[in-house]
Amino acid sequence: MNAEAIFYASEALLPEISRDLSLQQLQNTASLPDIVSPVIAMPDAHQGYGVPVGGVLATHNLISAGAVGMDINCGVRLLVSQLTYDPEKFNITRLHQLINQLEHLIPIGLGGRHKHNPINFDLKEITGQGSQYLAKKGLATPQDIEHTEEYGCLDGANYHGLSERAVIRARDELGTLGSGNHFIDILKVVEIFDTDLAQKWHLFENQICVMIHSGSRALGHQTCLDYLKLFNQVAPSYGISFPNRELAALPLTSKEAQAYFGAMKACVNFAFANRQLMTYFVRNVFQKNFQDELPLLYDVAHNIAKWEVHHGQKMLVHRKGATRALPAGHPQNPKSYLETGHPAIVPGSMGTASYVLVGLPKNAQTFHSVNHGAGRRMSRTQAKKTIREDEFKQKMGETINNKPFYRIADEAPQAYKDIDQVVETLTEIGLTKKVVKLLPLAVINGE
Repeated sequence: MNAEAIFYASEALLPEISRDLSLQQLQNTASLPDIVSPVIAMPDAHQGYGVPVGGVLATHNLISAGAVGMDINCGVRLLVSQLTYDPEKFNITRLHQLINQLEHLIPIGLGGRHKHNPINFDLKEITGQGSQYLAKKGLATPQDIEHTEEYGCLDGANYHGLSERAVIRARDELGTLGSGNHFIDILKVVEIFDTDLAQKWHLFENQICVMIHSGSRALGHQTCLDYLKLFNQVAPSYGISFPNRELAALPLTSKEAQAYFGAMKACVNFAFANRQLMTYFVRNVFQKNFQDELPLLYDVAHNIAKWEVHHGQKMLVHRKGATRALPAGHPQNPKSYLETGHPAIVPGSMGTASYVLVGLPKNAQTFHSVNHGAGRRMSRTQAKKTIREDEFKQKMGETINNKPFYRIADEAPQAYKDIDQVVETLTEIGLTKKVVKLLPLAVINGE
């Protein structure tokens, strides 16, 4: 190995990480050239494509398409209302109505296409400007931009680095949820751990919130496939080798790596805009029903590679299923969160708790990164084979969901690790601090 490999797990989570190939993948990742020590696996880590999901690595002059992953800039945002949970106002009938209204405006599932976009979009502009393009069109507020990682746009995006197939697949997918573990949740705040921070961030007990989890859809998937193939083809000419083709990487000085980096940034910007446009539709529903504005608390990316400064050095940090969590005083925080550190949004699995955290200075040892969710403990195939419908319903409790069990069995709560244990792992050792805990009232899941 060319770097230390470190994984974070509590005693309860240790058996989970040894069930699959996560640790082998972590070791393989640490064998890449030009790697900065350490290579890290978060407590939610599980087997992924090349690099374990929940992996963090940094390089000086190397980029790996596999270390970013297929769903480029899959990420999550939390919208916060001024509404207080009332069981009469948010009864079963009302929650079903809200889900139906949201699903009418936001296509879900594999291949979902949009029919309700408020304006005609220029894909080149979207991939170049991200959420900032939507702000110019009146579909994002200045606060939305400030409260999005990288202000909703990575500079240096290259539309021309996207293949024709990627562009074709992306048509009409802006403002769509997608499939798999992508979701929109209506939640309530059930526990406050840090009263001071909660007040500063305008969070309160029984507050109604909405969480959106989605990414770059087919654009990111196709782009990753295109460049994995290219990287594997040309790597020998640069004298680069890697443990397996899924870890394909090239020096950033190469034209192929530069092409990927620009195309990846285009996908990142598309994903920021995608979550922003869904926010526009969610706000329409809440304004119609409750006259509430739903301001954005924060939006964080999970799958991304970007230049950052750590330990006094400029590094290309790859996060694959990990969340940036800058502590208070870090200069890359937006102005509104400079004093506190920005919120780190950590969703749980369907029907379970989610958290808002804040990074602490000690998390410099993880390149200011924390876990991005609960993390799988079962493959999709295993979940479909082993989880029974009655078990699923028992776990979901009173959480409203419109989908039949057979269409979402692979996303059942039992297929994931215990989110409370995962979050506590980094909290106990002083890398993060819990601010609030939320529980879902209703969920819309990708299929």
